[in-house]
Amino acid sequence: MTSRAETAGTHADRTADFQHRGVFFSSAEDLRGRVLPRLRAALDSGDRAVLGVAKPTRAALLAGLPPAGAAAVECVERDELYTAPGRTLATLYGRARTEHPRPVLVVGEPPLPVDDPMRLREWHRLDSVLTRALAGTRLRLLCLHDSRALPARVQHDVRRTHPVLVARGDEHGSPDYVEPADFSAPDLARLLPAPAGERRSLEIDPDLASLRTAVTELAEKAEVPPERLGDLVLAVNELAANAVEHGRGGGTVTLWRRPGWIVCDIADRGPGLRDPLSGYAPADPLGPRGYGLWITRQVCDFMEITADADGTLVRLHFRA
Repeated sequence: MTSRAETAGTHADRTADFQHRGVFFSSAEDLRGRVLPRLRAALDSGDRAVLGVAKPTRAALLAGLPPAGAAAVECVERDELYTAPGRTLATLYGRARTEHPRPVLVVGEPPLPVDDPMRLREWHRLDSVLTRALAGTRLRLLCLHDSRALPARVQHDVRRTHPVLVARGDEHGSPDYVEPADFSAPDLARLLPAPAGERRSLEIDPDLASLRTAVTELAEKAEVPPERLGDLVLAVNELAANAVEHGRGGGTVTLWRRPGWIVCDIADRGPGLRDPLSGYAPADPLGPRGYGLWITRQVCDFMEITADADGTLVRLHFRA
């Protein structure tokens, strides 16, 4: 996989024109009753309408539209829209900017892998932060969730990360909704599991050019696939630069493999990154701050942040 970085009602007063709604459905009829009125309204208004859902969901929705309406809907593969949280955010942000001032309705079906706590947590985190990250855009996002497939605990987090929920013919503010910073705050103190298997480490060199060379050599010894090597080096460089600037000038890079994944820890010895939402704010590429972390979120697949009195640990996950 190569780098795919991109430049960057209730609660409506805090989100400008952006709208983020959660939709639970339990049958094809239920799905159409909740989504089709909003899809038809968007098409009647001349808005862009995009479907990024599973094939059965797509078929059920398109079957409820007249031929001309179905033809006007842009369909994208669900796996292309939801490749990784950082890239999904960049795609949504880029689409909103490209179409502006034309409103865009995106009907998506986020992956919620209930058997993988790390990935599940990071997809929930993305849903939480969208309200902040996409504020000011004219994007309307409907996130579909098949309640038959989701445990109660997962449905609860959906309600915590979506400010508005859609019922048949109606919508209402989610009583369980929490602000993005509050949703993610507990994760900052969460201990990450220790690496399993052989690990390779090096000290962070303030000379970032030398560090990039050392990380490349380390990755080659760990048999990192060539197509992920550039992503890994770029991500480590950005986080190491942050550690040099804010982490008392030192830290370590640790790399290891697990089945199907490359995992990399960047640990510093200072305040470093203390916000688990770092890199989720669209940044100006010409600005002095934030753009590197925005790119880092896109080139890795998942990024976790924890911190304590001794420093900050950022864990990067790359599919291999």
